[in-house]
Amino acid sequence: MELTILMPCLNEARTVGACVREALGYLERSGVTGEVLVADNGSTDGSRELAAAAGARVVSVPERGYGAALLAGTREARGTYVIMGDADCSYDFGNLDAFVERLRAGARMVMGNRFRGGIEPGAMPFLHRYLGNPVLSFIGRLFFRTPIGDFHCGMRGYHRDSVVALGLVSTGMEYASEMVAKAALAGVPIEEVPTRLRPDGRDRPPHLRTWRDGWRHLRFLLLFCPRWLFLYPGIALLAGGLLGLTALQPPWGGGSQDLRIHSMLYMAGATILGVQLLQLAVLTKWVGVMSGIVPPPAWLRRATPFLSLEAGLLLGIGLFLLGLLWSVALVQRWGVSGFGPLSPTEGMRAAIPAVALMIIGMQAAAGTLFAGAIELAWRTGRQKRDV
Repeated sequence: MELTILMPCLNEARTVGACVREALGYLERSGVTGEVLVADNGSTDGSRELAAAAGARVVSVPERGYGAALLAGTREARGTYVIMGDADCSYDFGNLDAFVERLRAGARMVMGNRFRGGIEPGAMPFLHRYLGNPVLSFIGRLFFRTPIGDFHCGMRGYHRDSVVALGLVSTGMEYASEMVAKAALAGVPIEEVPTRLRPDGRDRPPHLRTWRDGWRHLRFLLLFCPRWLFLYPGIALLAGGLLGLTALQPPWGGGSQDLRIHSMLYMAGATILGVQLLQLAVLTKWVGVMSGIVPPPAWLRRATPFLSLEAGLLLGIGLFLLGLLWSVALVQRWGVSGFGPLSPTEGMRAAIPAVALMIIGMQAAAGTLFAGAIELAWRTGRQKRDV
């Protein structure tokens, strides 16, 4: 079988029958061998029966969620290719030629683009059209280096085996983001075709919730791409903090003593926070790779020999001891002067970097132990599952 036209469905009695008939009409008109598959997500309004009566194969998906329905539907699909779309009459299942042509030509994933294909009046809320979709699509292009113009179009086609191999796990609306993000990270070529969006035929509010689901998409994109959440801010803070600490040391530091000391406190804070964010970037990527959510990037494969528990502990302890020895030297110097009154400005200039080194060292050691605990728990869980 060449094509499965997949429709997730939850209480779409008013429209699912028309969508199924439209899709079957396309198969008959085009001569494509295929099926219409409805992944029912627990409908209570007779949608299952109406879909089956219209000629669809219906599978039940007990776990609720847009992603859960599409995950199950993709696993159950019998076609080499799958074209998915909502069962609310918002997409034209009678006009799938562009998707089929690209898939037959070798494309592994073909996205619809509603902004190029046309959005009919009333088909998309103003906030979604001019804020939500453009912003999230821009973030998706920036984070995952893919030229997709409509990151969240609900109609898309794909080679079934290619998407199954991605190991998608999201059960909610963020499934749409996960599919494109993982495909981009895995190097799966993604193409686009214009797709027209029509007003849906529902007599109830849509399942999509603007702010809740928008945040879930954004949260997923941020957590899935730690470069922008942790790595780049960490590099900026660390570089700025180190440069600031250096510039404020004599003979470069200018201005009053009090101003320099207060500025050094902020620079030390930026340095500590920068190191912490860099550590979180590595941990987030490592956990994602270890759990199979994302493929291992080249830099992580090269760095793996240096990311052992022992290496992290040695680095952390070394930095802590360096800061401690610096602090001891300051106390000794104070003792040479007979432990007399301390000059706050002179003493703090050296104490601030020493304390920062001690904090960074403890962070590095603690983060390494935390990563070791996660790895141990993951390996133990995997061994139990294998048994």
